[in-house]
Amino acid sequence: MSMQVHRLADAELFDPPGHRGVGPVRLLGGADAPATGVTVTLSHYLPGGEADMAPQPADTVYVIVAGALTMISEGVEETLHPYDCVHFTAGTLRRVLNRTPLPASMLVIRPAST
Repeated sequence: MSMQVHRLADAELFDPPGHRGVGPVRLLGGADAPATGVTVTLSHYLPGGEADMAPQPADTVYVIVAGALTMISEGVEETLHPYDCVHFTAGTLRRVLNRTPLPASMLVIRPAST
């Protein structure tokens, strides 16, 4: 075993399809994902930012770290606040919205794709 530090300054910026007003950075994952087995993304949602209704590619956990984000899935709508989390199983359809006048941030944690 070993400790592997991944710094925010080294995070990879990317632009996922179906996202508007969202600035995600890969804290852990990308090229090193197979070695770590997991990806961790920090996503910043501007006011009005959203992710379209889309299926989750794998089991996914969202942890809200700032602000409030609304999750919509299977006819259910929930607004999450700091330190609330939600788990979506692979294939679950979800939409994410920032309906507030303030930015919001969340961690996205999922297994690395094989």
